[in-house]
Amino acid sequence: MASVTLSEVRKAYSSMEVIHGIDLEVQSGEFLVLVGPSGCGKSTLLRMIAGLEEITDGTISIGDRVVNDLPASQRNLSMVFQSYALYPHMSVRKNLAFGLSNLRMPKDEIERRVADAARILQIGELMERKPRQLSGGQKQRVAIGRAIVREPQLFLFDEPLSNLDAELRVQMRVELAGLYNRLGTTMIYVTHDQTEAMTMATRIAVLNKGNLEQVGTPFELYNNPRNLFVASFIGSPKMNLLKGDAAGQGVNLSGLGTLPAQLGTSGPVTVGIRPEHLGLNQPGDIAVDGTITLVEYLGSELFVYVALADGQSLLAQAPGNAQFKRGDKVSLGFKASDAHFFDAEGLRIEASA
Repeated sequence: MASVTLSEVRKAYSSMEVIHGIDLEVQSGEFLVLVGPSGCGKSTLLRMIAGLEEITDGTISIGDRVVNDLPASQRNLSMVFQSYALYPHMSVRKNLAFGLSNLRMPKDEIERRVADAARILQIGELMERKPRQLSGGQKQRVAIGRAIVREPQLFLFDEPLSNLDAELRVQMRVELAGLYNRLGTTMIYVTHDQTEAMTMATRIAVLNKGNLEQVGTPFELYNNPRNLFVASFIGSPKMNLLKGDAAGQGVNLSGLGTLPAQLGTSGPVTVGIRPEHLGLNQPGDIAVDGTITLVEYLGSELFVYVALADGQSLLAQAPGNAQFKRGDKVSLGFKASDAHFFDAEGLRIEASA
């Protein structure tokens, strides 16, 4: 296991900087997920840690060793890509062993490592098959196995589940989480899917346009987002956002009513409320009226879209047995204690009820 430290890391292509001075400490033995929208720089950052991209400025350390000038082959890490990149003419066994053979490792050591990887990933019955005889999930297991046999101090994953269908993605999420628990090796995982991030990570680093917005546990990011970007990106379905004005003892929600919350500031604010905290026809510190425009039935729950008189739309979550339909008039109630507040710059404001 190894820690990873990034200090003022920057990356520029010609005059265009894409990574803007990132400081990040990845603790030894943790599962850190880099998450953010497409183009935010998360894969570029991972490739710089791997040694596949040169850094423009700053320092990257793996353990107590600065690796800025070390090639990828000397960083004692393994990387799993979105593409399986298996050798089609080789069996699973030979795919797993190929890299070790190139390192001129003793044959008995290669056999031990291949057998260990097969046991950990439960692919023993696939060892003599060729890649064309494997499903997508099996191919990804082999690609992960090829990383495991190197017994690195650090695993890097670059959107490894993107090519799988929805059911396989869920299955592989469970398997990767189990793999982390068994190996205990430091893992850094890149994804744009915040569901993957929330379900697997010990900590999440949220990136946006080459900047690090917030680092924390899934619980911290969901319940205490540092700014509007994190608040709107983390959570599925997304947080509802309402415009308001803070003054004195409350926040006026643009004619919808006044929420009793002391923010210690005045002026324009944004009020965020999670869909599960919006009660349909339930009391609250404030209640707003609207008309249902869409109901999404997901079995155990409903997502109910409500249009307000001023044109704003809110999304509420309800139990799967609730009886709501398009066109119903409803009232949405919520408590000030469940709301999140952000100032005009989008930064979080702590409130007292």
